[in-house]
Amino acid sequence: MSYIYPKKAKEIAYTFFSTPRAGRLQNENLPTILKQASFDFFELENHKFPVYVWAGNATKIILVHGWESNASRWEPLIHHLQKSGSTLIALDGPAHGLSNGVEFNVPKYASFIDVVVKHFEPSIIIGHSIGGSACLFHQHFYKPESIKKLILIGSPSDLDVLIFNFKRILGLNNRVSKQLENYFEEKFKLKIIDFSGAKMASTIEISGIVAHDTEDDVVSFKESQKIISSWKNAIFIETQGLGHSMHDEKMYQKIYNYLFDNESNAY
Repeated sequence: MSYIYPKKAKEIAYTFFSTPRAGRLQNENLPTILKQASFDFFELENHKFPVYVWAGNATKIILVHGWESNASRWEPLIHHLQKSGSTLIALDGPAHGLSNGVEFNVPKYASFIDVVVKHFEPSIIIGHSIGGSACLFHQHFYKPESIKKLILIGSPSDLDVLIFNFKRILGLNNRVSKQLENYFEEKFKLKIIDFSGAKMASTIEISGIVAHDTEDDVVSFKESQKIISSWKNAIFIETQGLGHSMHDEKMYQKIYNYLFDNESNAY
């Protein structure tokens, strides 16, 4: 197809890359943790996405899930953070959870995040996996004034690494690969090599945490090392044996300590 219908081949490749296969929710069958929150649908252009709120005090924290997931993935951390009395806010990303649409990409996710940040004016944002990448993208391009601390958990850095792995999995030839790269640059007005969490992190002035597991088989441990190497105000937390989800009581306690005025215990 790449020789006969190159444009169609490129479109199919991008569709595979940007279409989640899991992570959807049904309104009538929400996980219990989401039923405990108040929620409403926010709108951006032709997109509708839910925002869940566990009401608390004036400290507001936004939680941003990753690929093929939804807001319910934060349940273990929510129980930790509720001890602080903070107001917790989570959203379903594009084509995930109860959000409409079928296409997911980081710039679109970042635009969702910006709607929520402008509405609630939180001081803390926490992202897992590609959700962390969207948080970095948002911090770099939107420069929200209210955010003071950013936590990234198991997040990739470079788009070119994701595309390389995608090309390898699908066995795309060089012709389609180049077309796919050109499509990204045309669509997002950003070169692939500049679509880098490490580069974006170098421009961030706020403080935060980068956490990653050495045995993560979804996002390479090296990706977070790239981010931490360029983010001058961040602390690195290395774990072992947690995999990509990184749900862990000890790690969540370190994040809690860091966020709530006990930074000496964050390591």
